[in-house]
Amino acid sequence: MIYMRRVIIDTDTAGDDTTAILTALKYFKVEGITIAGGNVQFDNQVRNALYTVELFNPDYKVPVYKGYEEPIDALLTEKHDTIENIHGNAGMGDLVITEPKQEPETQHAVDYLVDAINANPGEIEIIAIAPLTNIAMAMKKDPSIATKIKHLWIMGGINNSLGNINVSAEYNFYIDPLAAKMVFGSGAPITMIGWDMTIEYGVMDDAEIKEIAALNTKGSQFYMDVNGFVREANNSEHLFDGITHPDSLAVAIAANEEIMTQSNDYFVDVETKGEITRGHNIVDLTHQLHKTPNARVCEVVDHQAFKQVMLDVFGDIR
Repeated sequence: MIYMRRVIIDTDTAGDDTTAILTALKYFKVEGITIAGGNVQFDNQVRNALYTVELFNPDYKVPVYKGYEEPIDALLTEKHDTIENIHGNAGMGDLVITEPKQEPETQHAVDYLVDAINANPGEIEIIAIAPLTNIAMAMKKDPSIATKIKHLWIMGGINNSLGNINVSAEYNFYIDPLAAKMVFGSGAPITMIGWDMTIEYGVMDDAEIKEIAALNTKGSQFYMDVNGFVREANNSEHLFDGITHPDSLAVAIAANEEIMTQSNDYFVDVETKGEITRGHNIVDLTHQLHKTPNARVCEVVDHQAFKQVMLDVFGDIR
């Protein structure tokens, strides 16, 4: 198979992250996967990423690199908030997985990111579907890589909407707001796909879930096993029925921008010190701050086109 585009996935592998990785493996040459602290316990995230790659079974090795286990501003005695209540104890819903054969690499994720981008300037895209700790620390180590990234696709934040970790913030930005602020201030070419896009366009309802299940493939069974727990959590935590796909939506848009039917360039910044607004981000829709836009923000998505991506991904894993 000939892959035209090369990506690195930065993930906190649980639930929809696994679906996103499978989607990326279908549409891109995945150069590597880097793991950041986020959804569930760190070692489970590493294992989940390795297992997901082996499930897809690409015809090349996809190395997995351990990154930062905690946000930039964490004290040595602190642990960030994981969300096993959403993703299950190990991050894979009700699925009990076997130990993957592949081991993680010994190089730190940040060093890998710096080396890979410097060795391939303007050639590698990054799809960030976790707290942005690894990306920010790579840019801190070598600020020049920001403009050497071909494009940075970020699943995170909200566009003047309700958050999913509290009323004012989306989880990835809430866990490491300083990292998010650093990345948006880096000068990298960014597209932001916020949590609001997931709620509006990235939820599979009962009928659509049945369509995926009806594929009756190894991939569709994996999808049902991993996401059933998330579906129950959405019902109890977010008070709606269906399966959310924030990370897969970001990968699908990166693979085919036509799925994103409306977007605009805005200035985006992130609150790092607010007593009750940690991780809240602004999207300056009316340019009241008079600052140069630093991100393209997704505003409308073709849901049917996204659903077709999901059907194609899970139909092909046999």
